[in-house]
Amino acid sequence: MSSAPTTPAEYWDKYKPHRGDEPQQPPAADCFDWTGVGSNGPGAELLGTPKTALDLGPAEGENAAFLARAGVEVTAVDFSPVQTERARAFWPDVAGLEFVCADVLDFLDQDVRQWDAIYSTWGAVWFTDPDELLPRVAQHVAPGGVFGFSHREPVVGQYGAQKMGGKWLDIPDMELTVYRWQHTPAQWTDLLKRHGFTDVHADVVPAPDAALGTLLVTARA
Repeated sequence: MSSAPTTPAEYWDKYKPHRGDEPQQPPAADCFDWTGVGSNGPGAELLGTPKTALDLGPAEGENAAFLARAGVEVTAVDFSPVQTERARAFWPDVAGLEFVCADVLDFLDQDVRQWDAIYSTWGAVWFTDPDELLPRVAQHVAPGGVFGFSHREPVVGQYGAQKMGGKWLDIPDMELTVYRWQHTPAQWTDLLKRHGFTDVHADVVPAPDAALGTLLVTARA
């Protein structure tokens, strides 16, 4: 059994561990995936036609690689050193793609750039207090740009900050508390508007197997 992590970054270091003796292969990165099930739902067109993009919590980096291959200059920020190094190893020859290991709040506080599109697919937006994150994102979306994100459709009644256990990482006795912030489309719309976003579109993309779908949100700052 794996040793228990003591920080959120260490928690995500253990996400999707490489198993077996063969070299780990990168994801296909042949589409922009909001939902986690490939072609189910819309794609990169929701971001418009950005020249620059910021990925918050890219994990293995396939969406960032897809955009970069299409000519977008992409910066992808993840605070897990293991995830960051794996993504760099997966996409070393993709031009215009930079993986940064940092906490997204610290990164947004320190970096002065703006991006045409800022997005997060089941990533940092789901796992960061929106009252801390959204004001920072609003400052970094270029005029006319798009902010888009997705996370799992919440279970009815399980809204706001929800504790995550370690069982799915094979750490049943984990003492570290990790949270994800999940909201309904109406709740996200209200949050975004209160933080200065406009033209908010929030809906649920159903899952093909009738399980919980994906909540998908776009807005402008």
